[in-house]
Amino acid sequence: MNKIAISLFAVVLLSACGTNESSSVEEKEGILTSDHHSGATKTNQIHYKQEKHLANIRQITFGGDNAEAYWSFDDSKLVTQITNPAWRIECDQIFIVDPNETYKDKRPKMVSTGKGRTTCSYFMPGDTTVLYASTHLGNEACPPKPEKREDGKYVWPIYKDFDIFVADLNGNIIQQLTDREGYDAEATVSPKGDKIVFTSTRTGDLELFTMNIDGTNIQQVTSELGYDGGAFFSPDGTKLIFRSSRPKTEEEIKEYKELLAQGLVKPTDMELYVCNVDGSDLRQITHLGGANWAPFYHPSGNKIIFSSNHASPKGFPFNLYMINEDGTGLEQITYDGVFDSFPMFSYDGGKLIFSSNRNNNGTHDTNLFIADWVE
Repeated sequence: MNKIAISLFAVVLLSACGTNESSSVEEKEGILTSDHHSGATKTNQIHYKQEKHLANIRQITFGGDNAEAYWSFDDSKLVTQITNPAWRIECDQIFIVDPNETYKDKRPKMVSTGKGRTTCSYFMPGDTTVLYASTHLGNEACPPKPEKREDGKYVWPIYKDFDIFVADLNGNIIQQLTDREGYDAEATVSPKGDKIVFTSTRTGDLELFTMNIDGTNIQQVTSELGYDGGAFFSPDGTKLIFRSSRPKTEEEIKEYKELLAQGLVKPTDMELYVCNVDGSDLRQITHLGGANWAPFYHPSGNKIIFSSNHASPKGFPFNLYMINEDGTGLEQITYDGVFDSFPMFSYDGGKLIFSSNRNNNGTHDTNLFIADWVE
């Protein structure tokens, strides 16, 4: 999810998966300054002329906070998390969206329980079930946000009640994949349909783990101190791309450990890393500074699309960028004035789904947009 080193506004969403805190996605990510909320950055465009890789952009949702939309294996459906007070959804819940429809005057089908906070949904092989993380077993109420700190530090909550569940498309939970004390969330599924990657505090730090599709054979992937999360598989299922905020100095390490002991993390520096599924050949691929997160592999398997504010002196806008897997060839993809993130290519490579603050009349609304991808 992200960070920046400038008066961070507030709220939270760990991730491209992680911990969510109502309000707009940019607030969740804690990545925008209050300047955004003055209305100075109001934009009502759906497509910018510089966005040469995007064609036929279409807006799907119209209001609320719609984020982390991910394709079914057959590209016929999307699963996403939504907060929308107009629907009496005050705490992120999971919904199934038809990419060919618009949801201006109707609500999509909810497949989570409506209890607790949910996040990081993803289709399972066969497209008849989805996984997602939820806090509902610990408490059916929406978990509280961290109080504003006297030291002014911006932090994300790492809710220890998050566990990962599998539900059918009628909303029935049919399996619980994790049941350890502590945070288990940010799960995504390999295109091969054989493995799940997720973030967990089960070893005392925020590390990546994999498990078989049925929850067995849990293996640790990362082990270096710091937050590793928001991982996705490469198209051939052999590698992982993820975001990481890794403390290096004695002061940074001390701060990280103290916050983590309180169930908090300060996302002040995020860069992107690639490794094999077993954790070998770990490589940092961005050295941009600022918040670099929400990565996803290009269908070729040679490039990564991601969200970043590295070029934004004020901490925003966040736009989508593409970079080669070896860290070369950085290219800007979107040009919104506020926030673009959570990109995912369809499995056939023809479309891109993403969340954006574009065309929201200066409100806090974050909506889903689909575009044809143009090479």
